[in-house]
Amino acid sequence: MKLNVELSKRESQIAELLTWGASKKEVADKLFVSTRTIENTARNIYAKIGIQKATELCVWWFCTKCGVPVSLDPLKRAFIAVVLLIAFVPRELTSFDDIFRVGRRARITRVVRAARRGSESDDSINFLNF
Repeated sequence: MKLNVELSKRESQIAELLTWGASKKEVADKLFVSTRTIENTARNIYAKIGIQKATELCVWWFCTKCGVPVSLDPLKRAFIAVVLLIAFVPRELTSFDDIFRVGRRARITRVVRAARRGSESDDSINFLNF
């Protein structure tokens, strides 16, 4: 994938529309050209950038236009994964009893349990249970 490719104004328009999820027919209708023209232009864009798929076009677009880095160092990826695990795993391990509760009753039960832990009076707890 070549990150320093300059696209023409029309190629840039088409690439942006395709990146945001428009189909080739939708792009053709929006730009008042034929679907075949969009297919040829998309093929030229892919050749210039050195890609083969629409998802790769999305990656290229967001990396070049939005400043998203193309790849992270494997050490950085591992560090981010560990930080996310440390952040989310304790919550998942302590909330296993809430997994099977469904509906309004479960929400009221959690609210009441949270209210009993606080310094609220018994009147507010009864109000939540009604």
